[in-house]
Amino acid sequence: MTPTTPPFTTALAAPTAALVLDGGLSHQLEAQGHDLSDDLWSARLLAEDPEAVVAAHLAYYRAGADVVTTAGYQATFEGFARRGVGREGAARLLALSVELAREAARRARADGVARPLWVAASAGPYGAMLADGSEYRGRYGLSAAALEAFHRPRLEVFAAAGPDVLALETVPDADEARALLRAVRGLGVPAWLSYTVADGRTRAGRPLEEAFGLAADAEEVVAVGVNCCAPEETERAVALAARVTGKPVVAYPNSGEAWDAGARAWRGRPTFSPGLAEAWRRAGARLIGGCCRVGPAAITDVATRLRP
Repeated sequence: MTPTTPPFTTALAAPTAALVLDGGLSHQLEAQGHDLSDDLWSARLLAEDPEAVVAAHLAYYRAGADVVTTAGYQATFEGFARRGVGREGAARLLALSVELAREAARRARADGVARPLWVAASAGPYGAMLADGSEYRGRYGLSAAALEAFHRPRLEVFAAAGPDVLALETVPDADEARALLRAVRGLGVPAWLSYTVADGRTRAGRPLEEAFGLAADAEEVVAVGVNCCAPEETERAVALAARVTGKPVVAYPNSGEAWDAGARAWRGRPTFSPGLAEAWRRAGARLIGGCCRVGPAAITDVATRLRP
């Protein structure tokens, strides 16, 4: 954070706040020519090509994003261990994900981007580590204590690396949200909690009112909402999250295409329209962007619509 950049929570609390998030990091990395078909997804490039990660973040800052989300989504101690990376090495890579986003912010400012820029450390759900589409189902057969034990160590590393906010994202179920809310306590970094949803419920089938309600009294959580869902799901979920929690809402859906985990491919047609961002803002969203398959051009359009 530079002296001219207010704390993330201060900016979010402004009455007219509408901070623009980035789009899909993997989408931009693939556009840059990288194959992300292995189990580590974008996290593989933390070790193999960190400069590519900086370039992808920079593309979104240049496109108009106020906040970029790190390559930490699928970066876990367990996932790196399967590649022969020990715990100390994995911790360095987790911290590096935040450092690379900071470097992109520095380069954006050097390029003349004058607005405040923030970094969100992405922490994906347990299912992301499994790399089999489980984040769209939840219900892993683990206890809340086991899920908390999985999340807490890497959240500690992310927090120590100094992001502006922790993005607890693509959470498929209220059970995992409870574990995350316990895991994030006392870290000294604000967090947003974002569910992936379908048909007006969490991916595991829980009512959204119950799921959002978990964050209402969690002081570490400064925003709650949805991501990695169909654009058509977003407005209703945003309004519900705002009503249930009274907190700012985060909204960054996918392009509208559906992920086929078996084929490791996207199916269907895109339905994301930057014009929808205005409706999400009216419904209570204060952090607005895109997730999978939403690229810099769409983020530029979102930024144009949301800024005075």
